[in-house]
Amino acid sequence: MTVHDDRLGRFIADIEDRVGPLLPPIEAALRAVPRALFIPDVALASPGCRDEAYVIDRGSDPDAWWEAVNTATDPIITQIDDGTRGFDSDGAYTSSNSAPDTVAELLELLSTKPGHRVLEVGTGTGWTAALLSHMVGAERVTSVEIDAAISERAAKNVSVAGYEPHLVVGDGATGYPDGAPYDRVHVTCSVYRVPYTWVEQCRPGGLIVAPFETGVGCGRAIRLVVSADGTAVGRFRGSASYMPIRAQRVEYPPEPDVEPARHSTRVDPRTIAEAPPGAALTIAALTGLHVSAEQDDDLVRVWVLNPDRGDERAMTVWDPDPGQWPVFQIGDRPVWDEVTDAYFRWVSWGEPGRDRYGMTVTPDGQSIWLDRPDNVLRRAGT
Repeated sequence: MTVHDDRLGRFIADIEDRVGPLLPPIEAALRAVPRALFIPDVALASPGCRDEAYVIDRGSDPDAWWEAVNTATDPIITQIDDGTRGFDSDGAYTSSNSAPDTVAELLELLSTKPGHRVLEVGTGTGWTAALLSHMVGAERVTSVEIDAAISERAAKNVSVAGYEPHLVVGDGATGYPDGAPYDRVHVTCSVYRVPYTWVEQCRPGGLIVAPFETGVGCGRAIRLVVSADGTAVGRFRGSASYMPIRAQRVEYPPEPDVEPARHSTRVDPRTIAEAPPGAALTIAALTGLHVSAEQDDDLVRVWVLNPDRGDERAMTVWDPDPGQWPVFQIGDRPVWDEVTDAYFRWVSWGEPGRDRYGMTVTPDGQSIWLDRPDNVLRRAGT
């Protein structure tokens, strides 16, 4: 057995440890399309919450580079701040090669078959486009990337891997109508709103698989089935935290220069910060507010804010002392109370899990529902 074979075998085994046995077409694609071909010599390995991100350099430390490439759970960051900053900066991550276990899970949800026409939104390094090319035929894969420099590098990568899918520079939020209709739409960037153009460009019975963000908790995958009447309906599946599609990046309004009002809460702020996926979906659907948290030694800070208005926000701090915790609020809207009320509504429903929630997308917008599409929690325009 060669070193390459040994690495590949352990790589596949590690993915299966995370997601279970791979479907044969997905395993075959992972074996045929090495991830290493799509990772630049210098990049940023991102182990998530386990450790700090760190630079990998194939020239100076090839062993560390190979170890990062063959780790099933870690994305590798390939761009910072849209390419304006280097890997030694603290900028925002704007492109990556996604964690292999998540790639495998989304491909499983996509359920491709030979001959399917696939639209990929977000080419990135080109790895998923090459995997899809192996699975359905490169001539049936169209991949759209908004960043011309990223698309150019991806074209070189997929060519080295031996595939020639149709790579397009453009805004993936608008799809690619010239190649429609598609049997599958595979999205490799997160969205707050599912663009209806994807539904329009997908044939009846086709599938759309995308990472979905609500602003509360981690992202999760949504799998939508397109109906003949022009709607798309489906349920939320596993976790899938991806960088946002550029057309939907959230830029929060600045905080006004006012003295916040001080209240208190008997609800442990960690209850909201660590809300399970079902609770997070309920909070997002009922309030439209965003929640974020940060731990600093023994303190946990939780922010609640309206993504559209800077004058509607609150912050609370948990410390080890039991009792009540302070809530610092800006604006008249009681955003902390709204979030906790939504959480306890979720509790009163029996704490339903993520798989009981779903979404419907129509020309008029999207709605999140519980258990069945007519039990709508909230409607939002696209």
